[in-house]
Amino acid sequence: MPYPQKLLTEGERIEREMRPHWRILVIPVLVLFVVVFVSMYSVSRWADGKPWLGWVIVGVSVVVLVVWVVAPFLRWATAQYVLTNRRIIVRSGVIARQGRDMPLARVNDVHFRYTVLERMLGCGTLVVESAGESGQLVIAAVPHIELVQREIFRLHEHDDERRRRDGRPGE
Repeated sequence: MPYPQKLLTEGERIEREMRPHWRILVIPVLVLFVVVFVSMYSVSRWADGKPWLGWVIVGVSVVVLVVWVVAPFLRWATAQYVLTNRRIIVRSGVIARQGRDMPLARVNDVHFRYTVLERMLGCGTLVVESAGESGQLVIAAVPHIELVQREIFRLHEHDDERRRRDGRPGE
């Protein structure tokens, strides 16, 4: 679902919109296959003639699938990382939403870190240092991490130029 335009300020435009990297879903997909296989095997092996045992196996399997597959997928699907020409926006949460915005004018430093596996997958953790009281904005599982870091620097420079042009040296 795209970020709602009505939540942007006047003159603000979306430059890049992302979800967390798909690597977040690898473990839930593996759990899905294992649980389905194990539950089907268990029902066919031990529940023959004991229908109550089949229902217990299915019930436990459903609980495991909800906790280890459905919940992580919903968290991934409802998380948003948005770069606009004026700020960095992070939103997450399924029912109770939470978010954090960081104006580009307050950005002091942007760096990233990734493991060897994350480098091969093209994702990592983005750390944005702020001049404000809030300190750091740490965003995990950012896809195309190096491109996003360069994009933030580019947007920060454009924001600085815009503020100088408008006669506002710092906000």
